[in-house]
Amino acid sequence: MLRNNRIMSIPLKSDFIGAWASGLCLVHCTITPFLFVAQTCAASCCEVAPSWWRSIDLLFLLVSFVAVYRSVGNSSRGWMRYALWIAWVLLSLSVSNEYFGVFEVSEILAQSPAVSLIILHLYNRKYCACEAEACCAVS
Repeated sequence: MLRNNRIMSIPLKSDFIGAWASGLCLVHCTITPFLFVAQTCAASCCEVAPSWWRSIDLLFLLVSFVAVYRSVGNSSRGWMRYALWIAWVLLSLSVSNEYFGVFEVSEILAQSPAVSLIILHLYNRKYCACEAEACCAVS
């Protein structure tokens, strides 16, 4: 019985971690401009965030990738699998666009994939988590 509880906690943990990672990513992206405006470019006057701060984006992408991968493998709904991957791809495109500046995108549009991942992970955790190992094989 304990073994089944451990197996059942895997999708719940990946959705929980995914929702938190996406939420922290959203907070990170939202507060970055305010932190560096508040700093008022004191001594070295730089307009761009330090590389260590920008690398946090990549950490969030990696954590969210693992969370989506685990959640997709344990979701009972086929459409949820596609929705999670689409949201993750859009998030990675949004982060890539921040680095390379290919398109001018509003902040709300750029951060909407993170909000989508939060909502999808929470929905998947509540309504789509497998109740038996066999359900994940069925779409």
